[in-house]
Amino acid sequence: MTLDELIAYCAGKPGAEETYPWGEAELVCKVGGKAFAFIGLDAHTIGLKCGPDAEAAAPWRERFPDDITVSGYVGRYGWNTIALKGSVPDDDLLELVDGSYEAVVARLPKRKRPV
Repeated sequence: MTLDELIAYCAGKPGAEETYPWGEAELVCKVGGKAFAFIGLDAHTIGLKCGPDAEAAAPWRERFPDDITVSGYVGRYGWNTIALKGSVPDDDLLELVDGSYEAVVARLPKRKRPV
């Protein structure tokens, strides 16, 4: 999966918006004002919520130890960073994006959830 395809997939989620809070090097996809994907445009990485905490997100890191790591600053809250080198299969990557999006939407107040 290319970086452009991944961005299009994230941006195509209901209610998704693209933001650049830290400049042009990182795209943050949000829903209801909350981030569900941190996309490193230069580094070709994506940060996703993979569980409620670091322990719950660990199976993904164990499965792909060379390409999935704990995200800096937010890793203790279940965020992992995935390298987009192609070793994580596209189906798994899309599953992770979907899971991150759904986890964030589930925590939104009902009035902020996409229809």
